[in-house]
Amino acid sequence: MSKQFDVIVIGGGPGGYIAAIRAAQLGFNTACVDEWKNKDGKPALGGTCTNVGCIPSKALLQSSEHFDHAGHHFADHGISMTGMTLDVATMLKRKDTVVKQNNDGIQFLFKKNKVTFFHGRGSFAKATEGGYEIQVAGAAEETIAGKHIILATGSNARALPGTPFDEENVLSNDGALRIQGVPKTLGLIGSGVIGLEMGSVWRRLGAEVTVLEALPTFLGAVDEQIAKEAKKAFDKQGLKIELGVKVGEIKSGKKGVSVAWTNAKGEAQTLEVDKLIVSIGRVPNTIGLNGEAVGLKLDERGAILVDGDCKTNLPNVWAVGDVVRGPMLAHKAEEEGVAVAERIAGQHGHVNFNTIPWVIYTSPEIAWVGQTEQQLKAAGVKYKAGTFPFMANGRARALGDTTGMVKFLADATTDEILGVHIVGPMASELISEAVVAMEFRASAEDIARICHAHPSLSEATKEAALAVDKRTLNF
Repeated sequence: MSKQFDVIVIGGGPGGYIAAIRAAQLGFNTACVDEWKNKDGKPALGGTCTNVGCIPSKALLQSSEHFDHAGHHFADHGISMTGMTLDVATMLKRKDTVVKQNNDGIQFLFKKNKVTFFHGRGSFAKATEGGYEIQVAGAAEETIAGKHIILATGSNARALPGTPFDEENVLSNDGALRIQGVPKTLGLIGSGVIGLEMGSVWRRLGAEVTVLEALPTFLGAVDEQIAKEAKKAFDKQGLKIELGVKVGEIKSGKKGVSVAWTNAKGEAQTLEVDKLIVSIGRVPNTIGLNGEAVGLKLDERGAILVDGDCKTNLPNVWAVGDVVRGPMLAHKAEEEGVAVAERIAGQHGHVNFNTIPWVIYTSPEIAWVGQTEQQLKAAGVKYKAGTFPFMANGRARALGDTTGMVKFLADATTDEILGVHIVGPMASELISEAVVAMEFRASAEDIARICHAHPSLSEATKEAALAVDKRTLNF
């Protein structure tokens, strides 16, 4: 007889492992099935985020930032560097250690919360009277049964038509994290989050980086003023960004990659690079799930169809994270995972898509929450805007990083905060204050009246809120 569970989660990424832990905390007998493994064949929980996404990319970004500071900024502090060398192998080893610490941490959390873990690929076997049978294809095949199923199978990198990833020359996010030496030249197709972050890593380490973006605007999802400020910084750093391009034939060989492309003026060009990172988005991962065996419905993108509560068309089958609608963000997946576990328990899980923060971990960092100025204009919403530059912030000057600004958008009548946009140092941390404020439907005046520590970068947030009413104190 199959092992019986109240809840079975398929996928051990941020959405899946968090859903499993929360379900177990709520008293459900819970299992999680995940197939990811390390080179040694042992489980590597954490999904794309931990293994080839958020965590390893931030480890490399930190290493490359240290290298950049040592080579270009330490002298400003009276610290001289002679004979500085770069050991990429050690850098990658440190990144792998950080990843493994996260893998092991999730396994510990499963044991602590009494979540049963099955290492293998989970798929539907059949629907039963009391739920569903799930087949686990791993070292040993077995079938388990559960009343509630939570699908958290994530997403995969989208390849260019006719140009599959070989992870040697043509790289997805996975291959981009495993380049064994600094390429002299690096090409990026797509100026998305992953591409820009990886481009930033290798540019800091010495690569000549060229970005080919099909859209006529840079970072179209970002507030236009913030995107322009970011592009100025990237241009100054030497990141070559070509907009409005059309990519043609791509040839990969022993000497590298050749990309035929046409610029915005219609002129034919060729880009010769050692490595090419393709960052044109991600696609929901339902490969091998065998949803057709139980009648699971997908949308035209291949995502699992869900309602506002993450319910699929099947009774007691739920789906969260990258495999459903909405932004493909690890923290969005976590919030949905918690909400679904609580809904199964009869509680009222909460996910507010309007207050999900976005972050691009480049230098400068870019972070935002809520609506952009162009979205408010398109919707005909009357608003007030306030900005404050980091060049007028004492802590930013002390850090030696005064690039960028904080921008507030507030309702013209009620003063409620509609969006906050930041480009500059530690934007990823600063944005949390705005998320909390918007979740409580605060006004710009509320932030302007709160005492912020001095000197701190957060004072720029307060000053931008003051600027909504045209009363900044330090600019």
